[in-house]
Amino acid sequence: MKKQLKTGKHKLRLWPGKEADGSINTTTPGKVPKEERGELERLEKLVNKYERGQIQRVDWLDRLAFKAMEKIKESENSQNGSSHLYLVIDFCSFEHRVVFQESGANFLLPSPIASTNELVTVYDPEVGKINPSEHKQLKLARSLNRGIIDRDLKPSSTERKSIQRILKYPPTINLSGDERQLLWKFRFSLMSEKRALTKFLRCVEWSDVQEAKQALELMHKWESIDLCDALELLSPVFESEEVRAYAVSVLERADDEELQCYLLQLVQALRFERSDKSRLSHFLVQRSLRNVELASFLRWFVAVELHDPAYAKRFYCTYEILEESMLKLGAGASGDEDGFKLWQSLVRQTELTAQLCSIMRDVRNVRGGTQKKIEKLRHLLSGLLSELTYFDEPIRSPLAPDLLITGIIPSESSIFKSALHPLRLAFRTANGGCCKIIFKKGDDLRQDQLVVQMVSLMDRLLKLENLDLHLTPYRVLATGHDEGMLEFIPSKPLAQIISEHRSIVSYLQKFHPDENGPFGITSTCLETFIKSCAGYSVITYILGIGDRHLDNLLLRDDGRLFHVDFGFILGRDPKPFPPPMKLCKEMVEAMGGAESQYYTRFKSYCCEAYNILRKSSNLILNLFHLMAGSNIPDIASDPEKGILKLQEKFRLDLDDEECIHFFQDLINESVSALFPQMVETIHRWAQYWR
Repeated sequence: MKKQLKTGKHKLRLWPGKEADGSINTTTPGKVPKEERGELERLEKLVNKYERGQIQRVDWLDRLAFKAMEKIKESENSQNGSSHLYLVIDFCSFEHRVVFQESGANFLLPSPIASTNELVTVYDPEVGKINPSEHKQLKLARSLNRGIIDRDLKPSSTERKSIQRILKYPPTINLSGDERQLLWKFRFSLMSEKRALTKFLRCVEWSDVQEAKQALELMHKWESIDLCDALELLSPVFESEEVRAYAVSVLERADDEELQCYLLQLVQALRFERSDKSRLSHFLVQRSLRNVELASFLRWFVAVELHDPAYAKRFYCTYEILEESMLKLGAGASGDEDGFKLWQSLVRQTELTAQLCSIMRDVRNVRGGTQKKIEKLRHLLSGLLSELTYFDEPIRSPLAPDLLITGIIPSESSIFKSALHPLRLAFRTANGGCCKIIFKKGDDLRQDQLVVQMVSLMDRLLKLENLDLHLTPYRVLATGHDEGMLEFIPSKPLAQIISEHRSIVSYLQKFHPDENGPFGITSTCLETFIKSCAGYSVITYILGIGDRHLDNLLLRDDGRLFHVDFGFILGRDPKPFPPPMKLCKEMVEAMGGAESQYYTRFKSYCCEAYNILRKSSNLILNLFHLMAGSNIPDIASDPEKGILKLQEKFRLDLDDEECIHFFQDLINESVSALFPQMVETIHRWAQYWR
């Protein structure tokens, strides 16, 4: 036993038709016994050494040696005959003999050792491990006795600048040892700085009981943090139950509307909790009891996750808490309905989706074109399933739970011409109106649901800064891992508009004619179009939305343009060379071309929106970080890479003015590619829209 890692080639004898003997003095040895070893075995050992770089290479001599060896091999084989079978195993080789090897090391590729005094690279298994002396120094610097001294410490101007730089870091950046030490040292003077809490909590050595205790005491005395930072504390980075509970206490300040903006992510954050019945889970249930809309969405978001085998138990636990709590509710707590009735109204949503799934199966089995399938759908709704035409009791719409639906109108319901044959259903509402939804089976809508939620959130952020870009955040709800509903917005794809009307302008002239207006349409309509183009250009750029073509760009009669179908996000795209901005030629032409005043206005809206959304980059990054454990395809494949790609899009290294130049250049580059008469280069981006 040399206590060395085996390397290179090893020849093992096989014993056909014989049972393996595992004893020390085995009758089926793997190695050739000493008494049987001949010249061939001695030479093989030397070749092994040669291949590992332990015998110097001399080209002309090596060639002669190998020729001689071939002859010896032949003569030995002819003498003995091939009486034994052998298995040759080739282990990994290294530059030097490995006596002790840490696990998980990144092996360097072997390079033969030269005879000259060359530098030899030696792999150090301790690289990246904690330095014991440094760790000791950290412990001393953070010892509790120092707490008395640290209390009165004030950072110097240089240290203050460093601290301010650290506080501006996005939540994706890990702090270095020196940065952690700096924040710990001045923790007392930072307590009045609310932005500093999340960074300070990243500095804590949670395995040290005393240090963790001191950090938690400080956390409760710290200046109260914003909701955005509370979301960061619910990310997988923070494991301490006390820290996560503190984050929930901050979330309690949010009103229902804001809470609904983050509900999807808060449900996903349950994966990172330490227990099934966490403070977060109870908080979500308690808030839902006061608001039926929250209750309906919480129930769906949790129910969809029951398909995840790793966390099904946890989500089921939250589902049970919601059901039990709601059934205990008395009448009057939320309108006229008592808890039992309220819960039943939510359960009926699931029954409705189950019926819609069975209708889809029947309709898909119908032979013939789309028209035949539509006839079958209407026939089913009027006949066998007539209970769906008039519900016994109104059901809360899963997409908009404050809306009561009372039945389906067969004559206005239809089927889309596409591979999955989605249903377009018209529902009667209790107030005498009508709402149209699309029901899909066979598609995972969770990624679309996330993107539309982000569009909705960004729309809210822009409006808070008095910028309304006429976006269309239509509602999407995944009701299973391969089914869901979408709000139907009357609109037409640009592909259809171009084929029927030749241009966007002539289409809008039909609905909003004005002889004195720009391009013969009303200025309001054109302004709406320009603003919506700007809004979606910025949002699709930030979220890295791919696979854009004239069929998934839709236009409403009032001039509002919007995007649908988000199968590719965070930079993924099935087409090569995607342009950075998703602007098609038809959109620019509708603004009067790249030289017009309207196009200039479009660019200024883009830059304004981009700078507003950059201010909320931490909120958007935190929300994506909470989705890290979800089963959304483009995030699940590599959550860390996806979040870093998103962070890159915000260009946090630039100030507002530099960002305006950056974004204008980005638009100019993307548009230049669409008009060959302007610039001949970047032909490949123009191909993207073909």
